[in-house]
Order: sequence, then structure tokens, then C-alpha cells
Amino acid sequence: MLSVAGPLSDITIIDLTRLLAGPYATMVLADLGARVVKVEHPDRGDDARQVGPFLGERSVYFESLNRGKESRPLRLDDPDHRREFEAMLDEADVLVENFRPGVMDRMGYGWDALHARWPRLVYAAVSGFGQTGPYAGRPAYDLVVQAMGGVMSLTGRPGGPPSRVGTSVGDITAGLFAAVGILSALHDRARTGAGQMVDIAMLDCQVAILENAIARYAATGEVPAPLGARHPSITPFDAFAADDGPLVIAAGNDALFAALCRALDRDDLPEDPRFADNRRRTENAAALKTEIEGVLSGRTAADWLERLEKAGVPCGPINDIAAVVGDPGVRARNMIVSVGLPDGSTVETAGNPVKLSGHEDPPTRPPAPGLRTG
Repeated sequence: MLSVAGPLSDITIIDLTRLLAGPYATMVLADLGARVVKVEHPDRGDDARQVGPFLGERSVYFESLNRGKESRPLRLDDPDHRREFEAMLDEADVLVENFRPGVMDRMGYGWDALHARWPRLVYAAVSGFGQTGPYAGRPAYDLVVQAMGGVMSLTGRPGGPPSRVGTSVGDITAGLFAAVGILSALHDRARTGAGQMVDIAMLDCQVAILENAIARYAATGEVPAPLGARHPSITPFDAFAADDGPLVIAAGNDALFAALCRALDRDDLPEDPRFADNRRRTENAAALKTEIEGVLSGRTAADWLERLEKAGVPCGPINDIAAVVGDPGVRARNMIVSVGLPDGSTVETAGNPVKLSGHEDPPTRPPAPGLRTG
């Protein structure tokens, strides 16, 4: 029987984070059932509450990252509020913060102090550059770490200006790695009885998601550059123009390339020495793209997608966000969920991609907490 409660329903998280990276981590854990208590300054709360767009007075940006959490307004420079905060820590499993390194120490809640008093507490710190190293004291936003971590140098069209990835992958990857680190520390605590510190740097996370770019540079000495939609090592793996617009095709091995060529009525292409294997196809990617688009130009993208899908060739449309939200496959997987707001309106947001056989994945989520000021 499926359980409504998530697998983390016995975990309590104290959330001192704001904006995106930290709240994304705690949202992932809240979606998995954890109780997340968001500690906010009573006067202003999380800065994300002021980021639009808005439905009435409520920030949709804030809603999308803080659904299902609780809010506790506290001033950690107030003795009474500190006592309340410490009482919360008595019951907590995890503390998450995304201040600059040193801020928690100055407040008296650095790792050493916390671990001495609450030895089972898992403490996760998410920052731009980590708790150690020459950049530790620097501030950072998503754009900064995308630039410094190399992702921007790989994104965009060949010869074009540097491009930021279209979502805040600097923050989001840090949030995801923080969630992994927290779960790993909780698992370790179950064996050892001791909590530990999880140190997540946004820059580290950008380096970690460079795929094989570092290995390619190490092997060849060539600095990877942007290639548009094309994969640097697998061909054909790109966006291709049909009669009325583009589609993507990812024929990642020789068998799939042969299936693609049969669907295109171009059985001659695998016999061409330039395209005989993946290495030579990649070396001659521009010539192969010309051959493929010469065929695709005769039909619409929808026609080709239907034909390629029947042939078992990995392919897909290039959806805008409206198409994603309306996609029946996305809807069937419950990846668009509804959040009911206190005024009776609703807002849709992305669902939880972690599907577990023992727990329900409800199509609705509780709203983000309001801020009790005072």
C-alpha cells in the first residue's frame, strides 16, 4: 500500500536559507516528506518574497521554491529568539544555511559550536565558493559561478558571445548536491550516531557538471568551445531543420544511425567512409548535417517526428515552456503540480521527479508559508 507520508517524514530540517540554492535543496527534501521550518527575519523574510511575478501579494517565485514549508520569524540577535531557535535545534535533524562563510560563526552557531552541543545534527552550508580555499569569502550569484565554472564557455552558438544557461544551474546544481550530501550524512549518522558538516560550493558543482569537457581537454589539449545544440563527441546528436522548424535527433550509436538513415531513405549514408562510425561522423559533423537536413527539408517536423519515433530513433520537438506545461507525457508523470494559495487561487509549478513505489506523488502541494511579521 502506498503511503502519503514521504520517506523523510521522520526528519526535521531547520532552514536558514534564502533565494534559490538553499531553498531548492530544502524543497527537494520537503517533497520527500521532511518537515522544513524556514527561519526568516520578521521584518523582511526571504529576499525571494520580493521577486516577481506576483499573484496578488504572493511571489510566484517564492511559492515555487518554498511550497509545503513552515515559517518561523526569528531575529538571531535577540536573546529570546535565540532561545527559541536553540529549542528548535534540540528537535532538529538538519540545519541548512547559505550565508557567506564566517557569518554563522559570528552569530555563535558555527559548525564547532553546533557540533559540540548537538552532536547528532547534520549541518549543511551552501555558499558560492565553499568554506575553504582562496575564494571562500567572496559573494556569488548563479551568473558568477556559471562564468567561472566554464559552463558559459560551452553554451551558445559557435563564435557567438558567452551565454548563460537558460535556468539558474549554478544555484540548482548546488541545491541538488546539497540534498545528496544531507541524505548521505543522515545515512552515515544512522551508523555512527554522529552528525557532520556538509560543505557545498556552487563553483565546485559547476565544475562537477562539465561532463567530459575536462577529460577532453586533458586528452587533446584543445579548449572546448560552444557548439550550439551539437554534442562534442556523438554524431548525429543535434538540432536539425525540417520544412517548418527544427527538431532534435540523437542517434547515439551505429545501430541507431542505421535506423535513422533507413527512416530518411538514405541507406547509402552508413556506407559513406565519412560516416562509417561515430568517430568519423563527429569529424565530419557539418557534412552529415547538410545531408540530413537535405532530406528533412521535404516534410514538417511533426511528420518526421512521427516517422522517426516509429523507427525507434531518439528524437523530439524543441518545446517552449507552454508546450512543456501542456505536454501529455509531462502531465502523465505528474510533473506539473497545483499549489493552492490562501486566497483560493492556484498556481502550477514543477513536480517532484523522484517517484517512489512506496509513497504517493500527489498532484497538489501545500502553499509556501506566509510571513508573520512583528
